[in-house]
Amino acid sequence: MARIAGVNIPQDKVVHIALTYIHGIGDFNSKLICKKLSIPFNKRVNSLSEEEVLKIREYIDQNYKVEGDLRREVSMNIKRLVDLATYRGSRHKKKLPVRGQRTHCNARTRKGKAIAIAGKKLTPLKK
Repeated sequence: MARIAGVNIPQDKVVHIALTYIHGIGDFNSKLICKKLSIPFNKRVNSLSEEEVLKIREYIDQNYKVEGDLRREVSMNIKRLVDLATYRGSRHKKKLPVRGQRTHCNARTRKGKAIAIAGKKLTPLKK
């Protein structure tokens, strides 16, 4: 089992896909890592040698901030914005979209499940 940056990456997947299971490494960076270390794109994780796994592990440790360190940095950045009472910080605190998206008809992912409000029936217009 290949363990890189504290994550057990899947054995039966292609290397550049398996590397995306590490928080902080996406598709672009995983392909870049394979290219730099001259690992073929069609090679699977279970066919990697111990030497190649070690090279990948060392390269990621030297050049990328991943997993716990990255999560900690992101949470500290958000905490800083909240402590400074910036507009973005207040949006984070209220669990609303931060980057200017509208909330009138969307933003369900960020706001959570819709809450029913009692007595909000609309009455038809009288002529």
